[in-house]
Parts: sequence; structure tokens; C-alpha cells
Amino acid sequence: MRRHRNVKIVATLGPASSDYQMIKALHEAGADVFRLNMSHGEHSEIAERHKIIRMIEKELNSPIAILADLQGPKLRVGVFANDSEMLENDAPFRMDLSDELGDQTRVQLPHPEIFAALKAGAHLLVNDGKIRLRVDACGPDFADCTVINGGVISNRKGVNVPDVVLPLAALSEKDRKDLEFVCELGVDWLALSFVQRPEDLLEARELARGRAAILSKIEKPSAVACFDEILAVSDGIMVARGDLGVELPVQNVPPIQKRLIRKCRAAAKPVIVATQMLESMIESPMPTRAEVSDVATAIYEGSDAIMLSAESAAGAFPIEAVSTMNNVAIEVESDPTYTEVIEASRKADRKSIADGIVSAAREIAETTDIKAICCYTQSGTTALLTARERPRVPIIAMTSQMETARRLALTWGTNCVLSGEKVRFKEAVVSAVRAAIAGGYATQEDQVVITAGVPFNIPGTTNILRVAPCNERMIYAMDPE
Repeated sequence: MRRHRNVKIVATLGPASSDYQMIKALHEAGADVFRLNMSHGEHSEIAERHKIIRMIEKELNSPIAILADLQGPKLRVGVFANDSEMLENDAPFRMDLSDELGDQTRVQLPHPEIFAALKAGAHLLVNDGKIRLRVDACGPDFADCTVINGGVISNRKGVNVPDVVLPLAALSEKDRKDLEFVCELGVDWLALSFVQRPEDLLEARELARGRAAILSKIEKPSAVACFDEILAVSDGIMVARGDLGVELPVQNVPPIQKRLIRKCRAAAKPVIVATQMLESMIESPMPTRAEVSDVATAIYEGSDAIMLSAESAAGAFPIEAVSTMNNVAIEVESDPTYTEVIEASRKADRKSIADGIVSAAREIAETTDIKAICCYTQSGTTALLTARERPRVPIIAMTSQMETARRLALTWGTNCVLSGEKVRFKEAVVSAVRAAIAGGYATQEDQVVITAGVPFNIPGTTNILRVAPCNERMIYAMDPE
């Protein structure tokens, strides 16, 4: 399905969006990627949603990316005798390993790894940061704290530890089982939670064995601090602003978002902006003006994708939420200021022949009457490099690999077309011209740019560029399949 925008839309599936009709309607409304949240739902439910997506993909002949979002370690307090307590500002409060029921003075924190990493002066955040505790003294089994921001604390509320790197693996035992399950199903992307350092990706990549691309969720200050190293070993990035906004001052999040997006683009790796983008649409058919502005900002910054969470998974208006994102994207990308901003931020470090080829393709397309850039890609790298250029014309990614087409559904501006394996460049040219016309990107009066690697079917060999007319002579030159 051709989209009249470049940024991609990720929609999370859940109770409000779990049947065939709804998922199909979400795709037709604009969802390019479906997120399966492994924090919720049984494996049987996840498998059914995966099956439905693949049915819709086949029916509409439209490659769809599936992103499985692993839960990651969950740090939570224990249980209170009265289920909850009110913590007053400046009051002392202890967290420890004792399994006794909590009261107004203490509660269990069943995570010895936290105590092993804590230092005096560090902070503990409870219930999405609503309660803030300062650590005054700590040992291997306790932390004596002062309540900085008080409030009601209740059973099993989540705990964030922003000031230290915790000696915890990014994958829990549940994550390992979920990872194997979704890889066997055939998802395209794995989103890894609780990433603190580049080493956290090694186990996931080893377990995935190339069956899915690895996307790192940036949700902790430690991940921001070593982002360049994490980016280098990731296939993609998610700027998870919810947890970032808990563990960092909220005013820090917008500049971090902008900085990370630009680094991802320079590295030619897709980046998703996520969390609370249209939060009010969980209950309302109309978003707030501030939310629309927030979505628009992510698009102006050049993000590859913008994501809906509860809005599409559990909200009352999932289709309206996707339609709103789609309409905002179309409006923003038609604004001349958008083109100015995107082109002013084009700062790629070009070192290879492929870099030069895709840069030349973009310049030719923008300085002449070219209607599309058709790039042949096996692994997806050439399409990623082309998307990094953010050309003004559509990108048609031609590939013989369905797995590549699906993964590229997350990448800015890519329109994926399955094409049989090619032996000669002439075959590739004819097939590209036909795809451009069939998709409505060009007419027989137009021209397209084609990039490819010769010899064919060898990843990383992009070395040729041609401008081809879309006339009848070219269309009927031969049967490229």
C-alpha cells in the first residue's frame, strides 16, 4: 500500500485491537508496523495476532513489519500490611530484603542487585517517579532513605534507579522464553528493554541468531551516556520518552530526543519516537493541540517512525489515533519548512562507494525531473543509506527477500516491492520501471533513478546508477522475471 508520507507509524496491538477486522482497519488507516507488547498477553494471543497480520499482509500484498517488545527486568517493591501507606516529605523510610509486610517506615525491595549498586546520595523513584527517595546509607541488604517527594506507596509499585548502572542483564528468564517464541513465529524486530550499556545487546543478538533485527530502547540515563556505543551494535533505536522522563528531569528529554534522532540518521539506522504521543486519545476521539505539536516535532526532527502505545492497544479510538498520526504526518511533510529543516540537518559521513552512489542518486533526483529512486537491496543496507539522504522523491526498495522488505517497513520513506532475483542489470532496470508505474510513482512520460550492485545478490556491492525513462520501449523491453 502506497503511503503519501515518509515517516512510518507503529501501532501497538492489545485488547482493543486484536481481531482481523480491527488490525486490517489499522493498517489501511496508516499503521506500517505492528508492535506486540510481550509485557501483556499469553503466547497464544501473541501467536494469533501474528497470524492475522501475516494474513492481511498476504491479502493486501503489502509487507508489514512486526515488532516484538520484550518486557525486560521489572523492579518492584514488595507488599504492605495495609496494601498502601502515605509517605510524608522528609520522613525516613527503609527498603530492605526482609519479606515481612511493609508499613509506613519500611518495605521489601526484593532485588539484591540494587543494593549492591547503590551509593549514598543516589535516588530511588517509585510509581513512575511520583515518589522520590534519597539514599542516606546503604548496605548489601538495605537502603535507609529520606522521602524527598512523598505520596501514596502501594503493593508492587515499580522502582527506578536513575543514578547507577545496575548489575542486571537486559534479558530476564521470561524475556529469553519470549524471545525464542517470537523468533520462531517470525517477527522482524526485537525491542530490547532495560538497555544500560552496549554489552546488554550481546545475549539478545546471540539468541536471535539473525532471525530478527535488534532495536535498543533508550529509557535510562546510563544508555544516553553511552549512546554512541549502543547505536554501533544496534540495528535500530527507540527513544522511550516515558521512562526517560521518569529517570531524568523532564526538561532534559526534548534535547536528548533531538540529539539521538540525528545520530541515528547519520548512522543510517531507523529510530522510533515513542510514549504518550496521543495519550488523550485513549479516551477521546480528538487529541490535544499539544499532542499534535509533539507528533509534528518528532516528524520535523526526521524520525523514521512514531509510535502509538495504549492509544491503539487499549484505547476507545484506535483507528482515529492512527488516522490522526497519518494526517499530521501528511500535513507536516507538505510544509516547505519541513524540507528546509530536513535538508539543513543532512550531515552524513560518506566513506564508501555505496555512500557516494546514493548521495548522487538523491542529488540527480532533486536537480532534474526524476519521480522516484529505485534501489535494489538484499540486506536492506542500500535502502537505509538512501533513506538517510531523505530525498524529496519516493524511495522504491526492490528486494527478493521478504524478510528485508518487512524490516524496511520501519524505515523512513521506503516503499518495498518484492522482485525476483536478478542476474543482469537490464532486468533490474525494466523491473524497477514497471514497479514505479504500477505503484503510481511515475507515468510513461517520466524518468526514475535506479541503483544496484553488480554482481547481483551479493550484499554490500552497490556500485551502479542509471537514469531510466519509463516509456513503452523500456516497459516491454523484456520479461525481467
